[in-house]
Amino acid sequence: MSAFAAVDVIRAKRDGGRLSDEQIDWVVDAYTRGEVAEEQMSALAMAIFLNGMSDGEISRWTHAMIESGERLSLDVSRPTVDKHSTGGVGDKITLPLAPLVAACGAAVPQLSGRGLGHTGGTLDKLESIPGWRASLSTSEIQAQLEDVGAVVCAATSGLAPADKKLYALRDVTSTVESIPLIASSIMSKKIAEGASGLVLDVKFGSGAFMKTLDQARALASTLTSIGVDHGVPTTALLTDMNTPLGRAVGNAVEVAESVEVLQGGGPADVVELTLALAREMLSLAGISADPAAVLASGEAYEVWCRMIAAQGGDPSAPLPTPSHVHVVPAPASGVLATLDAYAVGVAAWRLGAGRARKEDPVQAAAGVLCLAKPGDAVTEGEPLLELHTDTPDAVPAALAALEGGFAIAAEAPAPGPIVRETVRG
Repeated sequence: MSAFAAVDVIRAKRDGGRLSDEQIDWVVDAYTRGEVAEEQMSALAMAIFLNGMSDGEISRWTHAMIESGERLSLDVSRPTVDKHSTGGVGDKITLPLAPLVAACGAAVPQLSGRGLGHTGGTLDKLESIPGWRASLSTSEIQAQLEDVGAVVCAATSGLAPADKKLYALRDVTSTVESIPLIASSIMSKKIAEGASGLVLDVKFGSGAFMKTLDQARALASTLTSIGVDHGVPTTALLTDMNTPLGRAVGNAVEVAESVEVLQGGGPADVVELTLALAREMLSLAGISADPAAVLASGEAYEVWCRMIAAQGGDPSAPLPTPSHVHVVPAPASGVLATLDAYAVGVAAWRLGAGRARKEDPVQAAAGVLCLAKPGDAVTEGEPLLELHTDTPDAVPAALAALEGGFAIAAEAPAPGPIVRETVRG
């Protein structure tokens, strides 16, 4: 007979009380085992959404979710360090970053996810590479980290199973935006991965879950505190997601742009953020290396090729191309003043690059190419955006998403820095 009842835990949080460690441990474990019903956890999630949690509660909730499953033991000869992004539009940074940091001497266990809604998923992007596979066993992850230095793959099934259940529940009960639930979800998975250091890319702006810098700062503070409480040095960069990162938004198009970066080119903003995150990761790993020099040397691209090949992919194979391309012309001449990340992300989603439900398929070739970025001069009638899809019937919905999503003016202010602040645990 349990010493606790779900209704008592729900009532305590509903009335603004603090849950005890024992209550938290019990309810997370009981929910994972199916003893606490979905409707009961739904009520508790809403109570947490409305009334929040103390720092101590958040830390214990994270601990309970970690303990619901296994922890990876990364016994490799290099220092391990990981990165997590809170999600954005055109956010392909993991793709050049993991091989770059590995080329500098660290081991990067990047367990990633899939896209949902307007935000892209790293695994969806990489699956556009012929033959590449996302699912690896723990022993395969370990061997690839030792041999190549970087692995980007799906989380193993035993990692934080409580989070998998609760994440799906939050999605259908409108409790996604709760900072305690966001923070514990992110950190339970990342701490269970076993990396010795973690760098977070916490985004704010129209294309991010956190719309303001203040909201992003609050989330970053909570995330880094959880890391410290669990013995994982954690740093967060607050980065701008009002405009898409780079010029490519989608799946194969983002892989192609990432390869450009690894080969010494690519958009300046993608390079800037990749290097900023690499410096923080190397600092936590205790490695003295200049990631800009390593990127320029071509060593990171060599690691990329080995990393893709190790997971069955062919890094030299042609990437999928769309059967239909629709060009959006500039409606006037001048300077592109704004390009809204959310509008572009929704357009790419509607073209087939993303999914509304986790089980939905995605199109490898779907996406949006931004032929101009804010600050660029544009000419009326010249191409401004390219919409890529295998389903031409999706174009009208994508065009509707883009209405009001960009503005052309006589002049525009210079874009601000991508990284706005750093929060250290």
